[in-house]
Amino acid sequence: MKRIALIGMPNTGKSTLFNRLTGAHAKVGNWPGLTVDLLSAKLLLGGEMVHLVDLPGIHDLRGHSSDEAVATAFLSQHIVDVALVLLNASQIERQIGLLAQIARPGLPVIVVLNMADEAAALGITVAHQKLAEQIGVPVCMVSAKYGQGVDQLQKLIVEALHGKLPSGAPTLDSNALEAAVRQNVSVPARASHALTEKMDRVLLHPWAGLPIFFAIMFLMFEAVFNLGKPIQDGMAWAITAFRSTALEPALAALPALLKGLLLDGLYNGIGTVASFVPLIILFFLGMAMIEDTGYLSRAAFLMDALMSRFGLDGRSFVMILMGFGCNVPALMGTRVMRSRGLRFLTMLVIPMSLCSARLQVFLFFIAALFPTRAAPLVLFSLYLISIATAMLTSQLFKRRFVNSDPFVLEIPPYRFPTLRQMVLRGWHEVMHFLRRATRFITAGVVFVWLLTNFPTGAAPGGADTLAGHIGSFLDPVMSPLGIDPKLTIALIFGFVAKEIVIGSLAVIYAQEGQALTAAIAHQIDWVQAYSFMLFTLVYTPCLSTIATIRNEAKSAIFSLLAVAWPLALAWVTSFVFYQVARQLF
Repeated sequence: MKRIALIGMPNTGKSTLFNRLTGAHAKVGNWPGLTVDLLSAKLLLGGEMVHLVDLPGIHDLRGHSSDEAVATAFLSQHIVDVALVLLNASQIERQIGLLAQIARPGLPVIVVLNMADEAAALGITVAHQKLAEQIGVPVCMVSAKYGQGVDQLQKLIVEALHGKLPSGAPTLDSNALEAAVRQNVSVPARASHALTEKMDRVLLHPWAGLPIFFAIMFLMFEAVFNLGKPIQDGMAWAITAFRSTALEPALAALPALLKGLLLDGLYNGIGTVASFVPLIILFFLGMAMIEDTGYLSRAAFLMDALMSRFGLDGRSFVMILMGFGCNVPALMGTRVMRSRGLRFLTMLVIPMSLCSARLQVFLFFIAALFPTRAAPLVLFSLYLISIATAMLTSQLFKRRFVNSDPFVLEIPPYRFPTLRQMVLRGWHEVMHFLRRATRFITAGVVFVWLLTNFPTGAAPGGADTLAGHIGSFLDPVMSPLGIDPKLTIALIFGFVAKEIVIGSLAVIYAQEGQALTAAIAHQIDWVQAYSFMLFTLVYTPCLSTIATIRNEAKSAIFSLLAVAWPLALAWVTSFVFYQVARQLF
């Protein structure tokens, strides 16, 4: 199968073009370094299936960061039938040098000038046909965001695959390329993003910038709760109604043990977690808008001075924010850092991020124990504590992992996502949830059901079950935190995946939906709930995260530190909060 490589500098829209060509769902964001591993997909072009590979963004084939090493290793070790060199149409003169490094005899190359819409808005004109004639390489103008020029690009790729283009790119001289760009690219005397400049005067204000950022995040939480809570309640009602009206009659003839496994185990566990999917989708749609506009790059710029005091920099802050979605891609994103010390320190703090799996737990407990008007504030406080624990961790370990890499970050213009991008993002998050549901959550809730129902003579979920014995054994350690044996069992399964926590509680209490919420609210108060959420926020990350840390760090000792330190910090944090809160309330 023939292979097409998509190559370009960071933040040129490679992932957007990849998604446009393949229909895949590569994560798209408006800051550099988002793609840090190989993305590959098959697509039908010219009547044959081909592989399209999206390489990490590179500035130079001689670069030394981990993500640049991935790209250069791929190009040196694999046969590439066509290379798509993606350049920002409004920054051609700054990026054309990369083409000189990639082009070589025998390798068909197509230059793709992306973001043609932005270039036109800035008054930049490109005589791309004349440019192609002068450099001896086909040039195509596209807007991957809106799909403009993509059909023409596909035709060029098919021609290249069938040998209808020159057999390979000539050896290109950087000086000749720069001269060709000067002759064929017209840039107005003042080409600027007027809207970006106006917005940045406010959003990047030295004093007001950070308060505005946190205010925007808080307003997003308000919107998630106000819009999503009625939808979540309706979905929970539908799940409960389907059980009572359809499942229970259909399974009535089954043996009691098997019926309990299917209803109280699988259905209650997965159904309770599924009821929070609408809130998760809304949260990620909000985050997608903030990410895709380029605002997170500005947040990194605003936070750099503060982060440097803790041994980190603005890139670390971006990775922490990426961890709000999932810790795994955020950890992989540290490959853009050349300093080993900075990379290790950032990997140590990323698991403190309030990831989407933890978010499900918090949404459940906040809905159960706190009034609606207080819900956004409670969730916002957990995000602030998440950042605070990351700062504390970096402060304690910054002398062990020293940063020697200067902070350089390109701030892109504001780009507003299209409806198509937003829908794809929401769909991606739903699919991610369903994949994890079929892997971790299903296995987890079945195992919890077995622990809470065996031995068979014991009352389900009682002290005499296997789960009861485990909870009682750990009670001396967890009771000072206000965490009872049932909650302890849920935390144990959270080591596998945090999504299992809510599903396991549904199994432990043999309830789901509003009944589960009422049962937990009856047994614990808000102080215990907040202590439980603090512990869930900080303690050891899931197995996927641990495996990623081990793979990225290549160090068993560092991996052990990444497991033990959050667990110890979680216990201390919850202990201090619970004991102080009990004295005050």
